[in-house]
Amino acid sequence: MQAKTLGTLTTSAIGLGCMGMSGAYGEADRGESIATVRTALEVGITLLDTADFYSMGHNEQLLADALRDVPRDACQLSVKVDAQIGTDGSWHGFDARPAAVKTAAAYTLQRLGTDHIDIYRPARLDPAVPIEDTVGAIGELVDAGYVRHIGLSEVGSDTIGRAAAVRPISDLQIEYSLASRGIEDGILDTCRELGIGVTAYGFSRAG
Repeated sequence: MQAKTLGTLTTSAIGLGCMGMSGAYGEADRGESIATVRTALEVGITLLDTADFYSMGHNEQLLADALRDVPRDACQLSVKVDAQIGTDGSWHGFDARPAAVKTAAAYTLQRLGTDHIDIYRPARLDPAVPIEDTVGAIGELVDAGYVRHIGLSEVGSDTIGRAAAVRPISDLQIEYSLASRGIEDGILDTCRELGIGVTAYGFSRAG
């Protein structure tokens, strides 16, 4: 598997998004999901993407089981934070306040059964919280050793620049495919100028 440098992190060129293993696209088989993670590692995929809100922490616990006998340095765990989901699955927006982000990280570390998160990122921009405050809080987690690299997700050039002025940003996770090329209008240039990698994902669209 070819390796790529994402700003401050070197990882596999292809990553495994784990959201679908927690019912995002319908019922998922636990055994098959764990087998998929382990097979991905066997073929050299080391970047595993999850979020604390994927089925209310289920996805992180699933990864913990899949990685139970795997050396910690054999993979990089990319975790998104700040989306707020109600007990009935209803959407409650985002909460990227420093205290909320730090508390969420503590729960994530416990669910994953690890002492550090390789990449930690707000899932979306919280309009009520300056990105500088959120990135600053994650930076304090970096200083304390709980996070190794800081990422962003689905934000524009201005937000990327403001975040990078506070702390080094490893990568931007954002949709980019033949069907979705919006980041070519400025965002890619900003990432190149600031030395920030891009973790691209794509959705399949019918019709």
